[in-house]
Amino acid sequence: MVMGSLPEEIDIAVIGAGVGGYVAAIRAAELGASVALVEKEKLGGHCLNYACIPSKTLIHIADTFYSAQHSQEFGISVSGALLDAKKMYDWRMQASKKLEDGVGFLCKSNGVEVIKGTATFLSSNTLQLTNGTSLDFKHAIIATGSEPAVLKGFEFGEKIIDYKKALMLDYVPGSMAIIGAGYVAVEIGTLYAKLGSKVSIIARSDVLSKFDKDAVNIIKKTMQALGIKIYTGATPISYDGKFLKLGDSNLVEAELVVVAVGLRPYTEGLGLENTKVQLDDKGFVKVDSSLRTTDSNIFAVGDVIGEPMLAHKAIRQGVVAAEIITGLRKSYDNIVVPAVIFSDPEIAIAGSIEEKEGIKVTKFPLTALGRSIALDTTNGFVKIAVDENSVVKGVEIVSQDANAMISEAALAIEMGATADDIASTIHPHPTYSEAVQEAAEAAIGAPIHFFYGKKSK
Repeated sequence: MVMGSLPEEIDIAVIGAGVGGYVAAIRAAELGASVALVEKEKLGGHCLNYACIPSKTLIHIADTFYSAQHSQEFGISVSGALLDAKKMYDWRMQASKKLEDGVGFLCKSNGVEVIKGTATFLSSNTLQLTNGTSLDFKHAIIATGSEPAVLKGFEFGEKIIDYKKALMLDYVPGSMAIIGAGYVAVEIGTLYAKLGSKVSIIARSDVLSKFDKDAVNIIKKTMQALGIKIYTGATPISYDGKFLKLGDSNLVEAELVVVAVGLRPYTEGLGLENTKVQLDDKGFVKVDSSLRTTDSNIFAVGDVIGEPMLAHKAIRQGVVAAEIITGLRKSYDNIVVPAVIFSDPEIAIAGSIEEKEGIKVTKFPLTALGRSIALDTTNGFVKIAVDENSVVKGVEIVSQDANAMISEAALAIEMGATADDIASTIHPHPTYSEAVQEAAEAAIGAPIHFFYGKKSK
């Protein structure tokens, strides 16, 4: 498509080329639609360039560096291990660039027209583009994602930064204070502590306050062992460039302050007032079960429509929105969105593990797992929640490689599988995944490698 001075009409206009947007564009093009994808920055959005991929890249580097210095129990002693922070930065940028280029190749190969710039709705069928042209569409998909929330009194600047800037440093700061105690704060704090920074976490209540306490207690012990200072029930008051002052008069040393207090939907400048699209009281775009907004021509996916604000949810919704618009399906009907915290050890959860009437929760500790014992990673467990018919309702994994293991749980929940289905499936040995099987065996009353006490006859 060659953009000219006169309005162009296309089947689908996608606003935002993050993981939800570019996936929607590619899938729609595969299904024969003419598609324009508008992005003001980089293809892949925050996930590929500023968040998911960079953070996991840096976490891997930090883990490798830390392990090199702390593997004496395996007979490995490394003295004088050095970190080249500029090379680390280059590798992080290179990984993002490869993925960005890959997205560009896929868009071109599938006939998606990528337009650099911003798009503003003039009406329910027309977009105004940065280059001065307008674009008529039959349907649009809003996939503009989210941006870091701002904390009053701690606006972003040279020494007060958001999570994106924290993942783009080409040096390791001597000290860092992180305001916020969610998964972003835990991941960033842990990786920089392993690289040698003196890290402080400033928590309004506690670390990962919305997560299972059994899991959080393990993560907190690891963080504290790394030298991370956790200030719970704390309120940041001011920052003078060297020390962060808390409400209890504590002064926290901080070469940098990272504000990680959450995300807010990005709807600025979209011109939604020129459409029938409505926002809820938190600023998220309202959608129905088909991901359609209150304007019948316009859909929305990903962070911009609300929690959970996770890349893999956006990816799935991008596919589904494209298929709904092209007539392949009628609704977004996924039951569960798994979540992973890349802490040490990792936490992964699918569904709910809340123990309540009609729901039984069984826990298998990694202290009884062969692979964990061999690799000295016994600090963790698997919990499985089943209903009265033994149907799996939730799984929580605290373990190395939890990120890979949780997909089995998500599939089980989506399929309505039972604990017996998991227990009777052969899992390879010796692997961490056996812990899921072991938890399932215990849930059906047939535990093998952990003694839960004798049953009364």
